[in-house]
This record gives sequence, structure tokens and C-alpha cells, in this order.
Amino acid sequence: MGGVSLRPRRTVVAIAALAALLLSGCSGSPQQPSSSSAPSSPSAPPSGDPAAGDPAARATALVATLPDEDLVGQVLMPYAYGSAADDVSAGSAAGNQGLAGVDTPAQMIAKYRLGGLILVGFSADDPTQGNQETTNVDSAKQVRELTTGLRGAAAKLPTGAAPFLIGTDQEFGVVTRITDRVTVLPSALAAGAAGDPALTEAAWRAAGSELAALGINLDFAPVADVLATRSTVIGSRSFGSDQGRVSPQVAAAVRGLQSAGVAATLKHFPGHGHSADDSHKELPALTQSRAKLEAEAWPPFKAGIDAGTMAVMSAHLDARSVDPGTPATFSHKLLTDVLRGQLGFQGVVITDGMNMAPAKRWSPGEAAVRALKAGNDLILMTPNVGQAYDGLLDALRDGSLPRARLVDAVTHVLTMKFRLAGTTAPEMSTLDDPAHRAAADALAAAAVTVLRGSCDGTPIPGPVTVTSSDGRDHTRSLLTDALKAAGVRVVPEGGTVVHLVGYGDGTGDLRADAAVTVAMDTPYVLAKAKSPTLLATYSSSRAAMTGLAAVLAGKARPGGRSPVTVSGLPASTCTS
Repeated sequence: MGGVSLRPRRTVVAIAALAALLLSGCSGSPQQPSSSSAPSSPSAPPSGDPAAGDPAARATALVATLPDEDLVGQVLMPYAYGSAADDVSAGSAAGNQGLAGVDTPAQMIAKYRLGGLILVGFSADDPTQGNQETTNVDSAKQVRELTTGLRGAAAKLPTGAAPFLIGTDQEFGVVTRITDRVTVLPSALAAGAAGDPALTEAAWRAAGSELAALGINLDFAPVADVLATRSTVIGSRSFGSDQGRVSPQVAAAVRGLQSAGVAATLKHFPGHGHSADDSHKELPALTQSRAKLEAEAWPPFKAGIDAGTMAVMSAHLDARSVDPGTPATFSHKLLTDVLRGQLGFQGVVITDGMNMAPAKRWSPGEAAVRALKAGNDLILMTPNVGQAYDGLLDALRDGSLPRARLVDAVTHVLTMKFRLAGTTAPEMSTLDDPAHRAAADALAAAAVTVLRGSCDGTPIPGPVTVTSSDGRDHTRSLLTDALKAAGVRVVPEGGTVVHLVGYGDGTGDLRADAAVTVAMDTPYVLAKAKSPTLLATYSSSRAAMTGLAAVLAGKARPGGRSPVTVSGLPASTCTS
């Protein structure tokens, strides 16, 4: 099939009869993608089926029927080149040939019996762009058509009764893969500043509903890392530096996403915020004691697990007090003993991108085998799909990869898929729904923080001139429009200067004559600002600029508290 030779099935004969019984309601011809604007869910098994309400039983039964080739394929979740499943450009075809020896994403699914696919892309401020080799994201319509095509290809596999996993990194803030026609939430750090889990849950429920409408059922979010360092790769992706305030935010995001039928993924275990280094480029070391990690880094992961998260992402981090010299991605002590044993996680463990530097010390095949043996269930973004697939298959056949570990991994993956099967996705018309925008606006408005200046609700003296440190015409336009809507006169120059600081962290990003300086990412730069009024929105989204405009116009009292410590400044001058 597509150049991969089929080998004899290795079926657990003792439960084959049970498997046939349990699958009788979901076998047969593959389900075809719906022609409506929303992706359809696989049909549920008949109500008389003893496994009808038990995803784990359905998964166990299906696993028992699968040949080696399908077992191996189910633990792979690569990226692919192209904006459509079957029709790609010559450049994308060449990329797929180099990655997997095929032309299209659909062919990749068929050849390697894949468990899922990740949609990738990046923006200028994205700290993860180093391992984003291509992009699959152009518009909402294109994403919906792509996911429909991917599901159509996967439906023809022996695992077609289980929903195909289509994931992406929709964290919001600097890591936001899809922006067209969707409700863009403020960053995690903004939610941490707002400090209201109910607002966070409502916003993430809206986001999950829109992801589901696009055909995405797995979000690699929320970030559960505590920002214990000045990490630029984590930064505003974290909810903050205090595990006691981060934990309820993580749990709220999990509940919101999964209530909309999208699996949440806690990342990056065992805690990327405890190192300032970038795991895309090197292997960061966590030098803290185990007791410190247990007390400060792991509580948000435990909170997300207790909230029911379906997935956790392992990180390329060297936790020296637990398993020195071994990246957590390949550490049995961290993934099996700590994550599953100590923290009690029973869902799917997913590697961070295997095309990142720490994982590339081994060949794709060996890295995949090592990751699976350590306790991962899904191998994400391998740099070579064919080599990873063959390496896993060869290791299974020669016994170096225990069959029981592979079966366990596939059972975890299929259990999650069947848990997702019961949700009917909303229509595309739900995108950027007014109620969703209201949820994002409420969260963003609650995040606006005054670190210096008055909180008496006095409007900024008009007219106003909006400037920025990095030529962000779009963000300036968002704030300008929001100020005008709030009744503030905005002029090109000569007015009271409101200066927006984006993602820099130095004095060159500041403006000496600004009456108001606003930090739209991490607020550390405000320690160097001389403006009489210092504000933080932690995000540059439309919702964030709307909330900022309301404060500047005197129509809203800012109630946010900085979730990180800024040297020489209080967390807020407006709250105790």
C-alpha cells in the first residue's frame, strides 16, 4: 500500500471474538465526510452494544484487530506540506517527498496509516517558528476544506471508525496558528492578569467551539508552564509566575476547550518556564531540586489533569534532579513514574516536536522508539515519517520495542479518539460569533493593568496620538479604531502620546515623551519606562485594544494584576 509491504497480522486471538462483537456497530464501509459546513462525527455504536458508552472498551477491541502496520501508524502525528489534502503545489509535493516519500497529505495518511496530523504555520513574533517548516493555514474556509479532506483519507483506514486527530497550536497570543474569521483570545498571561477562571473558561469554550467548526479536534494548549524565569520562548504563553494563580487558569482552559469537543494538551511537562533557554535550539536544563519542581512547576499540570485533560505534551528538558542528562521526552522516570504514577495522568502523552534540536541527536527511527518506550503515546512532527515508521516497525519485530508498550500507546490514542467521537461539531457560522467576541472582550478588559498612574477613571487628555515601537500598523489601527468608538479624538501627531511596546525588552523600544506606555506582551520592559502612566494588556489582539481603549477613555476601571514581577513596580496600582 503506497510502497509499504503488508505483513501478517499479529492479533490477540483470545479476544478476537469479543473484538468482532464490539466493533460490529462501527465496521463496514468507511464514513464519508459530510457535505455540510461542519465536520461530522463518526456514528456511535448501536445502543445495545456493551461498548457503546465506553471509549476504552471500543479502543481495546479495535486494537486487537489491527496489524502491526496500523499499530505503528497510529502513534505518528507528523506535519505535511500543502493547504489541501489531495491538491498541492509542486513545492509542497517536493516537501512531502522529502518528508515521507509521497506527494500529498492524503497519500501520507494512507501510506503510513497515521493516527493524526498537525497543522502548522507561524507569525513574525512566534517563538516556536524554528521548527515550523511550512504552513497549512491560509483562511478559515481553506482549513475547513483541508480537514474534511484529511478525514476522508483517514476514513478508509482500518481505524476509520475512530475520529482522525487533527491538531494545531492555537494558544492565542504569540502562538496562534489560525486568525482568519476566528475569535482571537488574549494571551495566557492576560488571562492570568484578569485572574478570573470563569472568564477564562468561557473564552476557551468559545475558542474550542470555533476550532471544532474548522475540523480541529486536538489543541496543543493550554501552556501549563509557570514563568519562573525570564524565558522568551515561553513568556506571555504562560498564565504567570505563581503556581497558585496559574493552576486554576490551566484547569479553566481545559474545561472550556473540552466542553466544546476539542481535546486539550497541557504543555510542556515537566515545566519549560523553569528554564530561560529555548528547547527548539538546545536542551535546556532544569537545575531546581525535585522538591522545588514538585512545589512550583507541577501543580498546574496536576490541576489540568484533575480537570480532565485528555493529553499532556512532554518537553525536551533535562530535569537534572529527576533523570539527569535525559530529555524528559525520552525519560521513563519523568513520563511513566512521575506523570503517570505520581500525578495520576491516564490520557495520551504526546512528544514535543521531534524535529527540534534535542530530539535530533538520534535518527528519526531511534528517536521514535526511545520516545515510545519512555511513555509517550504520540510522536509529533518527526523529521522523516518513513524513517520513523520503519524504525518503529523494525523495533516491534525484533523485540526492542515491547509489543505491550505499543499496544498500550495505541489504546490510549484510540480511547481519546472515541471520547471525541460523541461530539457534533458546530457549523462554520459560529466563527467569530458575537457571543464569542463578548467572551474574549470580557477576558481582555479584565486583564488591563495599571502599574503606574491613576485609577480614578479620568479620560486621557485628548486628542491622542498612537505610536508603537516596532511599526505595528495593524495594532495601532486596532487601538485607533477602538479609541474613536469610545469617543476619543485621535490625531496623527501632536496629541497626547500613547506608545505601544510589543515584544522588545530594551530602552530602544520606549519613547521618552509618551504620556502612556503600554506593554502588549510580557511587561518587564515597563521597569525602564519613564511615562507617568504605565499599562499592560499582555496581548495585541482586537479584544485587548478594545479593553485598553475603554480604560483610556475613562469608561472602564482597570482591574488586572501583573502575573509576573516587574522590577520597581507594583502588580497594580488599582487593586490591593
